[in-house]
Amino acid sequence: MSKLKYLNSKELGKLTESAASSKRLRANLNFHPQPEDTVQRFCNAMEPGTFIRPHRHRGIDKWEFMIAVQGAALLLIFAADGKLEERLRLSSDGPNFGIEIPADTWHSLFALESGTVLFEFKQGPYTPTSDKDFAAWAPKEGDSSTNSFLQWFETATIGSMPPPL
Repeated sequence: MSKLKYLNSKELGKLTESAASSKRLRANLNFHPQPEDTVQRFCNAMEPGTFIRPHRHRGIDKWEFMIAVQGAALLLIFAADGKLEERLRLSSDGPNFGIEIPADTWHSLFALESGTVLFEFKQGPYTPTSDKDFAAWAPKEGDSSTNSFLQWFETATIGSMPPPL
């Protein structure tokens, strides 16, 4: 039996169905076998309406790289106080297909199309308790104020501040 791991239309279809039917409107397909692996590589499927709380990955080796495989997402980069510094559309149709986010950079993603899938890779290991440093100025996932943040994500201009909690 082959040990190759495939990323094909069938796998993407299953992954996007899983994201669309999940409460969080997201699903991952991991290619790395263990959370302890030194290189994390996975597809992250997301649907419009999912809330990815702004966060950063702390440590000099905690960069992450994303490539749009299918659909489109908006990458948002923030200052420490929440002010929007950059917004970049990543799309499998281009012109921006991928981006490397430096360590200690506050960021979030906003799915622009149903069936959006990003391939991500970053340094491991993955430790749930320390993987992300969440922004205190943003609501927790599932909080009632996430909808106002999703609306802000969609329309925010460079230099604007997040909605109050």
